[in-house]
Amino acid sequence: MRHYTAEQIADMPSRYRAHFINSCTGFKSANLLGSISEDGVSNVAIFSSVTHLGSNPPLLGFVLRPTSVERNTYDNLKKSGVFTVNHVNQNFIKEAHKTSAKYAGNVSEFDKTLLNEEYLDDFKAPYVKQSRIKLGCEFENEYFIKENNCHFIIGAIKHIYVDREIQAEDGWLNLERAQTVCIDGLDGYALPQILNRFTYAQPDQAVKSITDLGS
Repeated sequence: MRHYTAEQIADMPSRYRAHFINSCTGFKSANLLGSISEDGVSNVAIFSSVTHLGSNPPLLGFVLRPTSVERNTYDNLKKSGVFTVNHVNQNFIKEAHKTSAKYAGNVSEFDKTLLNEEYLDDFKAPYVKQSRIKLGCEFENEYFIKENNCHFIIGAIKHIYVDREIQAEDGWLNLERAQTVCIDGLDGYALPQILNRFTYAQPDQAVKSITDLGS
């Protein structure tokens, strides 16, 4: 097994280090964030940092890179107060990856890819039509991360759309059946496999498998 010290990591070429560090923490979620500008230009961008923060109230968060350069997603959600989170599935990973390109604020990534925007229940921000799990969120708060000048954005989940066949009786979502992918590093896409579900773990009690994997 190779051993890397902090000094060796610091001396790595920039892109090599980015690939290495972005991979070593494990698989990450793959989501497309949809937003809209004051001028009505829709934006969609892939993020690998969306994470669950709590279920009551339903909250999520994601990391946004330093705003020393133009960040359309950040500008849009701060001004409109809303954004969407759309799971990436295996059928459109290439189109999703294309949204990582840096377009000007007056250019919609929907026009540059085969992704389709849709608007549901009068929510202002666009959803990705091809996604099988979509969340409509309101901007709640942000925290500046002084160590690297990033921002941690907090969103309140106000709407959720899921295909019925991926949901179990207890509310759990079968992401394998939804064909939701995850990200390895900066540019690797993988399709996870459900190995098992287990009952809630308690001290000195047997853990059993849950057979309900969705309808």
